[in-house]
Amino acid sequence: MSLTDDAARAALRARQGAGARYDAPSAPAADLLLARRGTAYFARKLGELPDTALSEPSLRVARSRAEVIAEVGYHARALAVLVAGVRVGAEPNPVPSDEARLAEIALGATLPARALRSLVHHAAIHLDVEWRDLGEAHWDISVHLVNGAMTPIRATPRLRARLVWQAALDLGNGGRIVDVPMELQEGTKTRA
Repeated sequence: MSLTDDAARAALRARQGAGARYDAPSAPAADLLLARRGTAYFARKLGELPDTALSEPSLRVARSRAEVIAEVGYHARALAVLVAGVRVGAEPNPVPSDEARLAEIALGATLPARALRSLVHHAAIHLDVEWRDLGEAHWDISVHLVNGAMTPIRATPRLRARLVWQAALDLGNGGRIVDVPMELQEGTKTRA
């Protein structure tokens, strides 16, 4: 970053005021960008679908588009709760079983289209706010994920990025593997 970039960033922050939120300097900026761009791409693909198309099959075997959408929303919600717990130093909630997670997704898929879209939108905003409110030291705290593995909070943006980019393709309404950032393409499945 050049001095010009530093000066421009300082001027922008001064204009935005004290209430503006920024990622901590130690935050995984590249992974956060992947997650945020993936969320925007997913939102665009979701926005292109009429409400009546949400109950149609996705490109995932035996999964409707509504189930894919619910998974994206509940994933953001679960990560936001996890990140918030780290931020405030709370004891983590027990990680739900795979069965409980799948039941939540199945129930979420029955929501009216407007509610399903709102779930995704609001959960993504909540997660982004929690990431932005994390302090320097929080990014290296490890937590348990659904599979029971311990991982540092700094890995959550990459996990989120993989999920939302894959889900955007799985909606089956024109998402293309070439739209997925190169660093994520290797683990992304094409289901055509």
